[in-house]
Amino acid sequence: MTLEGFGLGLRPVHYPALLSEHHAVDWLEILSENYLVPGGQPLDYLDRIRAQFPVVMHGVSLSIGSTDPIDRGYLSDLKSLARRVEPAWISDHLCWTGVEGRNVHDLLPLPYTEEALASVTARVGEVQDILGRQILLENVSSYLSYRDSEMTEWEFLSEVARRSDCAILLDINNIYVSSVNHGYDPLNYLRGVPKERVRQFHLAGHSDMNGHLIDTHDHPIAAPVWALYREAVEHFGPVPTMIERDDNIPELGELVAELDVARAVASGETRAAA
Repeated sequence: MTLEGFGLGLRPVHYPALLSEHHAVDWLEILSENYLVPGGQPLDYLDRIRAQFPVVMHGVSLSIGSTDPIDRGYLSDLKSLARRVEPAWISDHLCWTGVEGRNVHDLLPLPYTEEALASVTARVGEVQDILGRQILLENVSSYLSYRDSEMTEWEFLSEVARRSDCAILLDINNIYVSSVNHGYDPLNYLRGVPKERVRQFHLAGHSDMNGHLIDTHDHPIAAPVWALYREAVEHFGPVPTMIERDDNIPELGELVAELDVARAVASGETRAAA
């Protein structure tokens, strides 16, 4: 399936409006874990929405960077959901979320070492074999670094993609957040990622805690992130783009207006946004 244009993260509060109102939303990204339980209202709404919009699946439970065995039960459920909704692709995060069977419910960064690279590459291969398709991995925001790291985050992400033949979901807000927290130039990140691997962009808001940024998804997109998004479009071309909002969620029309800003920035109509 070919996917183009500008989408939103599907949130339950917007179910009725998406089904009853006309909005300039080209596609939707669903949070996979919200629809893995058989039956119920969420799946009913999803079936109805899927009839009107293309979708992609985005997960938070793959824990590709963990040392625990791959959760084959989770992957079986994910594969069943994919058969139901026929997504353009399935994505998750380049991170770990737990160890020894314990889920910490956070997207934790990895040490960027050859050892971690070999482990993640093998695990991505296993996941893609089970799902029978290529997956996308997303860069996470980070608030700490490891002394043992042997390469930059973008070098690590790029090597995972090359060695495992997966694709990349590039989160522009996460790049900006991490660049401020760790003191690097976010343009180096963009230039260090292979263009042919980038399949999707994420945009979101963050919180500024006195100069330390937190990826909270509860604010409108900040001006520096819009500026970095413009640079990303100039570098990578017209990559499908969506906006995530997970808290302080406004009415659908307000998010669609923000999506229109993304369209304008991507088309060169404006160089940044407030």
